[in-house]
Order: sequence, then structure tokens, then C-alpha cells
Amino acid sequence: MRCLAQLYMLYIYTRMNEPREIAVQIGPISPAAPGALYQQIVTGFKREIGEGRLAGGIALPSFRLLAEQLLVSIITVRRAYEELEREGIIYRRQGLGTFVAADGRERSREAKKKHAETMIRSAIQEAREAGLSPRQVREFIQKVITETVSEEKACEAPTQSKSAV
Repeated sequence: MRCLAQLYMLYIYTRMNEPREIAVQIGPISPAAPGALYQQIVTGFKREIGEGRLAGGIALPSFRLLAEQLLVSIITVRRAYEELEREGIIYRRQGLGTFVAADGRERSREAKKKHAETMIRSAIQEAREAGLSPRQVREFIQKVITETVSEEKACEAPTQSKSAV
């Protein structure tokens, strides 16, 4: 049993000391961008976890390392990690580090869906206040959805033709 524990600790130590490019994945973080710096970090992690690029169990950089990579304060990173931990997307283990929760992807996606719903409700309210009828709001939303899908398909087309070569 002791040997197994030592192997596990060696595995964790090795994983924690692997080079990480997480800052590049969640960046860029900028004071010029909309939102507080910590919120930009939270949004970046939610995106990467929600899209499966950071899987459950992956070790995240320490506060200090991520702060150095992003050129922000340790307090900013701590605040972002605390928010992600409150939402159950990541977890911390004393002496081991911070990790993506096993169900982090589902939690991240759920948080993004709730945020999207809030934004849609706000947009509907804005449209109603602009004098649009419920029918006009539905038509407007459908038009935006159709345009967005067309834009996404246009962006995918060059990628698909390159892969066929």
C-alpha cells in the first residue's frame, strides 16, 4: 500500500511539473478587454473546460505561475480560482494543487447555458422595449440564428476543403 501511495505521489509530482501552456489557451487577458481581469480568466477557463480542451483531473498552474504567465497579480488569479471552485468547476487539494473537477465540463457548460439564457432574456426585453411585438421578436431571433449558422458554415468550409486535400 505504501508503494502505491509513493507511485501516486510521484505521478502527481510529475504531472504538476509538466510544462503547461494553459495561459496561452485561456488568454489573452488584458485590462483593455471588457470585464475585470479575474472574470476574463474565469471565462477563459470555462470556455476551455466546457469545450473539453481541459479535461477532468488535469492539474492547473499554481496561483503564482499563472499570474506570471498572464502578467497579472496573484490576487487576481486567486479570485478567479475561488469563483471557479465555488461553481464546482475546479477543486483544490492542500499540498497537491488545483485540478479540473471530474464533472467540470458539465458544470462549465451549465453555467454558460444559464448565462446565455440571461442574455437572451435581456435581449428579448430590449426588443420589447423597442416596440417589437412577440411575433416580431421571434422573427428577429430566427433571423439572427439563421445568419449565425450561415456564418459558422462559411467559416467551416475552408477548413473542410483543406482537410480533403
